[in-house]
Amino acid sequence: MDVDNIYKIPRLLHEQKLDEIVVRLFGLQLPVADLSEWDAVVESMANPLHEVNIAMVGKYMDLADSYKSLSEALTHAGIHTRTRVKINYMDSEEVERQGVQGLRGMDAILVPGGFGVRGIEGKIATARFARENHIPYLGICLGMQVAVIEYARNVVGLRGANSTEFDRESPHPVIALITEWMEKDGQVEQRDDKSDLGGTMRLGGQPCVLVEGTLVRDLYGKDTIIERHRHRYEFNNRYRYNLEENGMVIGGVSADEKLVEMIELPHHPWFVGCQFHPEFTSTPRDGHPLFSGFIRAAVDRRATSHRELKNAVV
Repeated sequence: MDVDNIYKIPRLLHEQKLDEIVVRLFGLQLPVADLSEWDAVVESMANPLHEVNIAMVGKYMDLADSYKSLSEALTHAGIHTRTRVKINYMDSEEVERQGVQGLRGMDAILVPGGFGVRGIEGKIATARFARENHIPYLGICLGMQVAVIEYARNVVGLRGANSTEFDRESPHPVIALITEWMEKDGQVEQRDDKSDLGGTMRLGGQPCVLVEGTLVRDLYGKDTIIERHRHRYEFNNRYRYNLEENGMVIGGVSADEKLVEMIELPHHPWFVGCQFHPEFTSTPRDGHPLFSGFIRAAVDRRATSHRELKNAVV
């Protein structure tokens, strides 16, 4: 069958009684399928109340499907906020060459994960543009790390701040290789820079304790969450006090409180970084609190910008 929206397929299959055929063949006794929640998903997508432009600044833009999970998570957030989300894919290397002009007019900015030094300075410049221009920002994994690097350089004044992934000789390695952490089952894992590359990664669902009074605690509505990880480098706790003294807020930490999981900026409309990958737990019916909050912030930003433009014209 041909449809203009993949989310319409469950209803069409139901109307053709495919679910009844499967139930009968397996000899199951089940009630009639209730697709009301799924119908609401489709209806919300077809009749949005808002529209926003999101800049996704990454380093694998030659193959946008590299960010498929993120793109879908933004779509899910649009469903739950009745918003048409238009994603503008931007290459961070182009930001390095051309500057941040392409980010002007965006309602929010997302910097996703990645590995390696290519395009990093473009991502750092993107984080700075979002911070200085009060544009909603969501940094995921590497996106959180570049936000920390940018803040350390330009707010705290740590010249040359970087990640040891990109500069082993950095005078201020605010992001560094993790050497020890506790898994959710209580087992302590240890690694060093000589370990197998894959073996140095922190992987899978891990608990994160959210700090009372933070934006992220309000968004999730709970004290502890479990999110999926896939990274080697972490926030360097040697610099935690310095960054907190200069206004950065730690929004979430690992269960053993050794690792920084989330950061935010309280004097910014919406600026959040997370070390994990929330896109992996987003669904069309349930969405995800981080992405929904991000899109709501983009809607507010767009409305404010339009009001300011209208007042300026008048």
